[in-house]
Amino acid sequence: MSTVRHIQEHFPLARVAIRRCWLLDRFGLSCGRAARFLPIKTLVPACQIGHINCGYVLFFLALLLIPSGSIAYGAESPSTASNLQRVLFLQEAQTRIVFLGTTLLGICGGLVGVFMLLRKRALIGDVVGHAALPGIAIAFIICEVLHPGGGKNLPALVGGAFLTALAGAVCVMLIERYSPLRSDAAMAMTLSLFYGFGAALFTVIQRIPTASAAGLSSYLNGKTATLVTADVWIFGIAATVLSLMTLLLWKELSLLCFDEDFASSTGWPVRFLDALLIGMVVAVTIVGMQTVGLILVVAILIIPAVSAQFWTDDLRRLMIISAVLGAVAAGGGTMISALAPRLAAGPVIVLCGSSLFIVSLLIGTQHGFIWKVIDQKKLQRRIRSHDLLRAFYERVESAHSGGDVSEPQLIDTRLTTSDLLPMRSWSLPELKRAISQGMSSKLVETVAEGGLQLTPEGAAQARRAVRNHRLWELYLITYADTAPAHADYDADRIEHILGPDLVHELEQRLFQADEQSVPASPHALNPASPSDT
Repeated sequence: MSTVRHIQEHFPLARVAIRRCWLLDRFGLSCGRAARFLPIKTLVPACQIGHINCGYVLFFLALLLIPSGSIAYGAESPSTASNLQRVLFLQEAQTRIVFLGTTLLGICGGLVGVFMLLRKRALIGDVVGHAALPGIAIAFIICEVLHPGGGKNLPALVGGAFLTALAGAVCVMLIERYSPLRSDAAMAMTLSLFYGFGAALFTVIQRIPTASAAGLSSYLNGKTATLVTADVWIFGIAATVLSLMTLLLWKELSLLCFDEDFASSTGWPVRFLDALLIGMVVAVTIVGMQTVGLILVVAILIIPAVSAQFWTDDLRRLMIISAVLGAVAAGGGTMISALAPRLAAGPVIVLCGSSLFIVSLLIGTQHGFIWKVIDQKKLQRRIRSHDLLRAFYERVESAHSGGDVSEPQLIDTRLTTSDLLPMRSWSLPELKRAISQGMSSKLVETVAEGGLQLTPEGAAQARRAVRNHRLWELYLITYADTAPAHADYDADRIEHILGPDLVHELEQRLFQADEQSVPASPHALNPASPSDT
């Protein structure tokens, strides 16, 4: 130790390095793995100058390579690979217990959270979690009065938390039904009232002479290390019951979430189903009290359900994906906490769920941000192609004094950018970009002297694009009483996403004489003629 102190006194960077190693050791990392944080290259010039001798340098480097467990306890600590193997294969009984309990909680929370999200009561779990706090305090005080020193009666604490959590949820429902306040205001008032009452009661508990409030804070932030086999059995029974209830009442809960008025008018017990759903949320909150804590339990209910929405719109698949994401977040957080024992499992579980949410937000196959950007780019390309082909067709049509333009006429016509520019409200760079895109798609080709000409594929798509656009214009004018001058703008917004079924229906309603011809434009076109025909 005197050697290390000598190094610290004569070389400041060594003192910083030792401090770094000590901090890393506080987070469960050995000094050997912390050696990369030491600016070793600065020690060599110091040896040459003579600030410290080479023996001190070698001793200090050897000290960094010794595992921290050997210094503190005189035994070699397990390697990273062995620790990873121990956790991944669940070789320890306590790890298996915690992993199984949190995974069951994640599955149960994911299933129930889907209906809470669809019911637009995502924050009711937060209200229930905060409302359970005074129940814990009241149960502790009653048990302490009846049996001094026996306030930490787990069944009594869980029962008290369940009752006040249920009371908080009922308060929200009553305020919504019998007052003009909206649901967000009702939840905010209830949360503040119950949590403030619970904080006041905890102050009273600290002043009871015979009471020991140590450990009660674990119900707020969670403490998975205290789980035992009996707790896992409780988790398993509760998760099984709640999951079966969710699956058995899937039709009724779906009807309640999507159309409450229809369910009520057809005789379904809407109030009972709503109360049952709230009761299931309370049950999940109480079960998760010892794992993630009352404050963070809302994350177990909401994050998996919200993340699953980025992957599918089907309710059955939504429930399956939500349950899987809840299990992965809970199990993954438990394993990470087992690898870094100084990290609490509850917050790590929430962080794992948040990571899954970010991944789903980015790459979710149904509503992921990346796929939406890609689809938007494809739509913009399709819009540019349609605008260019329509401009080409209408330019040729105006030169032939209206009427249907055949594909050979489109192919034989040559236009320039100056001919196409007035046909749309686009700038010259936008027109050139559309032309470049059309050439890459082999819809347009260049001819002599800078002219443009449609390919056979481009001519066929131009007729199809103009036909769909005018079918929709005629529909708006005929059935929606849209003015002909405004029909063109409204049709521009929808023509790019018209499907074959809708086009066929428009043909049947509006254009039955010749299904392959292009109807005349209901508004005036630019009368200028092409430069070269």
